[in-house]
Amino acid sequence: MNSILHKTIFITGATSGFGRATAKLFNDKGWQTIITGRRGERLEELAKELGELSLPLSFDISDRQAVKKAIENLPPNFNQISVLCNNAGLALGLEGADEANLDDWDQMIDTNIKGLVYATRNVLPLMIDNGEGHVINIGSVAGSYPYPGGNVYGGTKAFVSQFSLNLRADLVGKGINVTSLEPGLAETEFSIVRFKGDKEKASHVYKDTRFIKPEDIAETIYWVATRPKNININRIEIMAGDQAFNPFKIVKKD
Repeated sequence: MNSILHKTIFITGATSGFGRATAKLFNDKGWQTIITGRRGERLEELAKELGELSLPLSFDISDRQAVKKAIENLPPNFNQISVLCNNAGLALGLEGADEANLDDWDQMIDTNIKGLVYATRNVLPLMIDNGEGHVINIGSVAGSYPYPGGNVYGGTKAFVSQFSLNLRADLVGKGINVTSLEPGLAETEFSIVRFKGDKEKASHVYKDTRFIKPEDIAETIYWVATRPKNININRIEIMAGDQAFNPFKIVKKD
């Protein structure tokens, strides 16, 4: 299939959650999908499901050279990227900052910040050459609202929000739009990863709540990506139906 006939979306972290749902929706809409992630088996399974309009690329988003190589070696029918969806990201642990594991902090910074930066910097020249494009960065409400144990994760997502605004400042007038999409409570593998495989503990996060579904975010990404070019959606924040804000915490001394 020729990319002239099919627009192309490049999705990081496509093996589960928002990324997987986004790949399936865009594929259903007739787009080519470049799906990326570390779990090669899962990527291949998804690629088979999506068919000939899909290109699976297995690499670690935090590996700067691997990201560069993958994008530089895109086949000609897949290198006219209309949308980059920087979805890859994770949270690890809920310990306070004085007890947190530094390896967890490193991994969140490497994935949520460095990986996003590597993908963006390598895809942008292709968009500039094509004269159009849209970068959609998946942030989080944790980037705006603090909570106990959110320390570095929230910090990385605050970076996503501000980086998106600065990207827009750099790219205005070059035909490239930028959006920061910031979801709240969503049932994906997010909590399973955060609690390091403890599915029972993860399930309690969503018990008896109206949470966001991956398909909800995929539909939002598609809506953002298909807006007329005379507008730019700077930022969208989405919370679950049963999620809101707590009062300020005040600690009283005895």
